[in-house]
Amino acid sequence: MKRLLVNLICALALSSQVMAQDLSALARVDATASNVADGWWGRTDFTLALSQGVPFRVFTLDDPARLVVDFREVDFSGVQARDILDDTGRITALRFGAFQPGWSRLVADLEGPMLPREIGMPVDPNSGRATLQIRLEEVDAEEFAAQSGAPDDPNWAPAFLAPDVPARAEEDQFIVVLDPGHGGVDPGAERGGVNEKELMLSFARTLADALRRRGVDVLLTRQEDVFLALESRVAMAHQADADLFISLHADILSQGGAKGATVYTLSEDAGDAATAQLVARHDRSDIIAGIDLTGSDDQVAQILLDYARLETGPRSAALAKTLADGMAAAGGPMNRRPLREAGFSVLKSADIPSVLIEIGFLSSERDLANLRDPVWRQGMAEGIANGVLVWRDEDAARAALVRQ
Repeated sequence: MKRLLVNLICALALSSQVMAQDLSALARVDATASNVADGWWGRTDFTLALSQGVPFRVFTLDDPARLVVDFREVDFSGVQARDILDDTGRITALRFGAFQPGWSRLVADLEGPMLPREIGMPVDPNSGRATLQIRLEEVDAEEFAAQSGAPDDPNWAPAFLAPDVPARAEEDQFIVVLDPGHGGVDPGAERGGVNEKELMLSFARTLADALRRRGVDVLLTRQEDVFLALESRVAMAHQADADLFISLHADILSQGGAKGATVYTLSEDAGDAATAQLVARHDRSDIIAGIDLTGSDDQVAQILLDYARLETGPRSAALAKTLADGMAAAGGPMNRRPLREAGFSVLKSADIPSVLIEIGFLSSERDLANLRDPVWRQGMAEGIANGVLVWRDEDAARAALVRQ
C-alpha cells in the first residue's frame, strides 16, 4: 500500500498538466494561499500553494509521528512556519528547506498517528500554478506503524550516504574536517532573524580560510545550505582520513543562562541539565529533517563510544584545552566552564580526535551581538586556528615520546 501511494504521487506530479509547465525554474511557495485546517472526525487538510507543479512524494515516519513530503524542487525562501500553521492544531510543527542537491523536503510533526488518505497536486491550466493537497485522518498506532517508513526508491539518494571526499594525498598531510551544524531543512537555533545553520556555515568558511593560511588542509562537511545526516558528517571525516573533526554550533539554551564559548568532548553522561538539553537538541537533527531511524544499532554505537573513550579520549581532551586557550587569547568571551563533556553523536568517532564547539549561545544577548559581528567572528576563528596548530605540534611530540 505504501509503495503504491508513493508511485501514485510521483505519477500525478509528472502528469501531462505538470509536464506542460516550464520546470526549469524552482517552484515558489505562496504562503498566503497555504494553510493547515483541522476538521471533524480527526480529519486534517494540508494545503501548499506553489507557483508551478513539481514531482513529489509523500510518506509518514513513526517514533515520533511525522509526515514527510519530498519535492524536486521547491524554493521556501522567506516562508515561515507561522505563515501556514495554526499552533493549536493536530500538526504541531512544520519545517522545510533544502534536503539533498536537487531535492527539497517538508516535515510536519503530528500530534498523534495520522495517515494521508487523499493526495493530489492539481495544476491550473491557465496560470500553471499548482496546489498540493493532503487530507490526513487519525488512525490507531498499530496501523500508523505498519504504513510508515521511508520508501525504498532507487531514484532517491539516501540521506545517510556521505558525499565522496578526496582521500589523503600525502602521508604527512594534516587534514581538519569542519562541520557547520544543521543545514537545509534543519535550521538549528533561530533568534532575531538569525539562524544557526547560516551563521555556522559562514563561520566555518572563515575558520577554513584561517587554517589554510597556516598550511592546514581543510574539508567542510557541507559547502551550502543542505541537510546532512549526523552519521554522514562523521563518515566524511573517515573517508578523508582526517586528523581532527570540529563540529561548530551556536545554540539556544532555555535554562542556566548559558553564554560564552564552550568546547565539548565525548562522554556518556551529560553532567548537568543544561548540557543534557543541548545533547537532546543536537541529536534530534535527523528526526527534525525526517530521517527514518528505525533499525539503528545502539549496541554498535555503544561499542564505538567505549573504544573512542579509550583510544581517542585523551587526545580529544588535549585538543579541547588548546582550542579553549586559543579562543580565550583571542578575546573570547568564554563560558565560565569552557571545557565540558557530553554524548553528542558527532563525537563518537573511534579513531579521530573530535570536539564540538558552541561558539556562543543565541539565547545570550551578548553572544548574539558577537555572532552577528564579522570582526568578532574573524578574531574567534583566528584563535581556534592557533589552537589547532598548537595541538598538532604537541600531539606529534607526544606521539614521538610514545614510540620511544
